Amino acid sequence: MRTLPSFLVRRACGAVVFLLLPTMVHAAPANALPPTVVAALARAGIPPEAFSVLVAPVDAREPPRLAWRADSAMNPASVMKLTTTFAALDLLGPAYTWRTPVYAQGPVHAGTLQGNLYLRGSGDPTLVVERLWLLLRQVQARGIGTIGGDIVVDGSAFPMAARDAGEFDGQPQRAYNAGPDALLVNFKSVVLDWAPDPAAGVARIQAAPPLAGLVVQATLPLAPAGTPCGDWRARTQMEMEDGGRWTFKGSYPASCGERSWAVAPPQPEGFAPRAVAGMWQALGGRLAGKAVLGQVPAGLAPLLTYSSEPLAQAVRSVNKFSNNVMAQQIFLTLGLELGGAGTPDAARRVLQGWWQRRMGPAATPVFDNGSGLSRDARASAAALARMLQVAWASPVMPELMASMPIAGVDGTLRRSQSQAVGSAHLKTGSLDGVLALAGYVLGGDGRRWVLVALVNHERAAAARPALDAMIDWTGAL
Repeated sequence: MRTLPSFLVRRACGAVVFLLLPTMVHAAPANALPPTVVAALARAGIPPEAFSVLVAPVDAREPPRLAWRADSAMNPASVMKLTTTFAALDLLGPAYTWRTPVYAQGPVHAGTLQGNLYLRGSGDPTLVVERLWLLLRQVQARGIGTIGGDIVVDGSAFPMAARDAGEFDGQPQRAYNAGPDALLVNFKSVVLDWAPDPAAGVARIQAAPPLAGLVVQATLPLAPAGTPCGDWRARTQMEMEDGGRWTFKGSYPASCGERSWAVAPPQPEGFAPRAVAGMWQALGGRLAGKAVLGQVPAGLAPLLTYSSEPLAQAVRSVNKFSNNVMAQQIFLTLGLELGGAGTPDAARRVLQGWWQRRMGPAATPVFDNGSGLSRDARASAAALARMLQVAWASPVMPELMASMPIAGVDGTLRRSQSQAVGSAHLKTGSLDGVLALAGYVLGGDGRRWVLVALVNHERAAAARPALDAMIDWTGAL
C-alpha cells in the first residue's frame, strides 16, 4: 500500500484552506517472488515452482501483498499443528483441562489397598514425570502405601489400532515417532540425563520416568580428554537387551557437558502401566501385583480426579517445540469431546466441520493425524493464511500467537538467521522433502502481516535461507 497526496478544501472564517491529506492506494498483489528469495532458491537448487507463499494483512480488508502459487495444495509438515491448536482453542477454550480419575477397588486397611488401583486416561498431553509424581502423591495422601492388587491403566478413551512406531521413517526409538495414548506418560519416552564426572572419569546416567522392570546402566567411561562432542549418541553404543536392560559400550565426551536423550522404548503399548508402577515404587509405595492394561469396572466411584495443565499451556508446548504426540493428543481430544469418539476419523470430521464454518470458501486441508508428521497431509498457503486472519480476529488470538516460536528468540526459531529478531511469530515445519513456516510478522510500518511459505522439494532442507529472506521481505513492508 502506498500514499498519494490529495487536497481537501475547507472554509474557515471566510478563507479557503487547503489541507494536504494522504490517499490510500491498494496495489494488486505481486505475482513475482522477491529477488532475494529467488536468489536463495537458486543457490539451494530449488525451482520456484516448488515454492508457495502468501503475504497478506492480518485484518483481511486489503488484498494480499504477495501471492505465489498460493492455491497449490502442499505438504505443510508441522505447520499443520496450527490448524489443530487453533481449532482446539476455538472449540474447547484456553482453560480446558483433561481430567484423569483414579479408582480404588476395595477397602484400605492399615495403609494397604485390598484390591486394584485404576487410572483412566482422557488424553492429557501434559502428564510428564513431575505431574505423574504429583498424581501418585495424591493417592498416597489418601492413606495408601501398598497396593494389594494390580495397577491397571484404562486407555479405552482412545481406541487405537496397533501401529508400527517405525512406519514413518524407520526410526521407532525416536521420541517424535511415539504414538498417542489416552494415558500418555512423559510423551511415551524415557529421558536419559547425562552428566560428566571428570574426577571419577565417568558420565553418570539417570533415567526418567523409572519404568518397572527397566534397568539402565548407571555410568559410562569418559572419552579421552579433548574429544569433540560430535555425534555423542552414536559414540555411546547403546543396546537394548532382552529382559529390560539398557547398556552402553562406548564412551561419553566430557566436552558435551550435560545432555538429555529421549528414547521411545520397544513395546510402547505397555509404557503407561510400567511408568505408573515404576513411579509408585520410586515414591516408596509397594505393589503386590502387576502393572497391566485393562478397564475400570462399572460402578466404581473415583478416589480422586487429577486435572491437567490448561489447554493454552499445552498448545504453547506443541507449537514452540513442535511436539508431535501432544498435537495428536489434542487432535483425538477434539474427536472425543465433540465427535463422539477418540479416533482419527472422528477428529477429522470435527476439524472439517469447524473449518467449513469458520474459514468459509478457503479450501479444506487434508488433516490426517493433526500433527503434520504425515506424507498425506495437505494445505495451501492461501487456506492457511485465511485461517490465520480468522484467528487474528478471534478471542483466542493472544493464546495462539503466544504459542508460536519467536524468530531468533525461542522454540524452533531460536537459531533463525532472519533479521526480524523478536518481531516474527511463526510456526515452523520440516520433513524429508518439506520445509514450511506460517504465522505473523511485524512490518516496518508497525502493521502485522500474515506470512505462509511452503517448500515441497527433495532439496527442501536447503531452503532455510529462502524462508529467512521471505521473513525479512515481509518485515520490511
